[in-house]
Amino acid sequence: MAFLGLILLNPITAVGGGVDELQATLSDKYRTDLIGFVETRAGARLQDDPYQKDASLGEVRLQVDLNSDLDFGVLKLKSDLLGDLVTEEAIVELRELNLLFFPHDMIDVKVGRQVLTWGTGDLLFVNDLFPKDWESFFIGRDVEYLKAPSDALKTSVFMDLFNLDLIYVPRFNGSEYIDGSRISYWNGLLGRTAGRDFIFVDDERNKAFEEDEVHARLNKNVGGLELDGYGYYGYWKTPEGVKPAGPKLFYPGLAVIGASARNSIWGGIGNLEIGYYDSYEDRKGTDPLVRNSEIRFLAGFVRELARNFTGGFQYYLEYMQDYDEYEQTADPATAKDEYRHVTTVRLTRLLMNQTLTLSLFAYYSPSDEDGYLRPKFHYKVTDRLAVDGGINWFFGAEDHTFFGQFEDASNIYAGIRWNY
Repeated sequence: MAFLGLILLNPITAVGGGVDELQATLSDKYRTDLIGFVETRAGARLQDDPYQKDASLGEVRLQVDLNSDLDFGVLKLKSDLLGDLVTEEAIVELRELNLLFFPHDMIDVKVGRQVLTWGTGDLLFVNDLFPKDWESFFIGRDVEYLKAPSDALKTSVFMDLFNLDLIYVPRFNGSEYIDGSRISYWNGLLGRTAGRDFIFVDDERNKAFEEDEVHARLNKNVGGLELDGYGYYGYWKTPEGVKPAGPKLFYPGLAVIGASARNSIWGGIGNLEIGYYDSYEDRKGTDPLVRNSEIRFLAGFVRELARNFTGGFQYYLEYMQDYDEYEQTADPATAKDEYRHVTTVRLTRLLMNQTLTLSLFAYYSPSDEDGYLRPKFHYKVTDRLAVDGGINWFFGAEDHTFFGQFEDASNIYAGIRWNY
């Protein structure tokens, strides 16, 4: 696959001057900026999985990113053309198509498909209730693809007292969850790991203006201390409920209220974040087919440890509510703990005049006795050409824990990207 990437990238590089000319024409005549990339990525499993193909990743991708400066706002289009050799499909992915305009000096409005994010976590999420693509994250695509797009109306109001973001999503946008089609998972109904032999389908919530979402954030900076308050009303972003008929997964109702703080401390940046998850379709915790309410907490710290070497640490907690009721119906052999603890470490080293980046991101849960390691390298060959690669390594004492269930999905991957 890497050889195929070189074959594809060489002729594209050769016509780089033509791309430059097109970019200049669009910029000068139409006030439109054109950027993007062509890349190829390949990956293979490190362990045998009887329910999946040996290849975890094999694709060629073209991304086109257009930003047009209009008299009344900015129009953005970002779309990918993907040839996936694992699924044997050609796919057009519309990542963004939105209009940003400014009806007042204090107000920004963005309407359309957009990638949204907030919160203080590093690859851990408490109040970020926007959709994620976990499949892309686990197989070695660029981390950009962890964040999935939303079809939304976002309004930002900037005031002296505080800033306010309001986001309305007229039709629920769920995350791309692990359903067995590409990565095997723990299936509680079967009592074993399953994959393409048991692909879970979900009961989609797709009724516009009925099955919708509302996100809100208040932001205030006080002498360098960044304070945020969050609210959400909608549904769990992954299907945390099961309908026995079928069986089918579904998305139970969810409301979240939370807060975060971030500030300089001890020569680095520290952050705290908390959120209360109200699973309002099962507030008493008596329905074994719906996830209980919970409290989530996150504390993190990052700083430069030496020149061109940074380190970060996070502690994350999920505290299940109504645990006694949950225990009454849960299988003792696979029951979740009342408290799920997760720690993370990020180490990043820049070398060779900062053209080579070596990094490690590690998750470990002492309560589940499982973890996930993400060592990676990224090397800029030229200003336009880069290569990268890494490993997704899952481990765990039990097959039913969050990271432990993906042990057979451990993989190695590499990619080549040409930017224009």
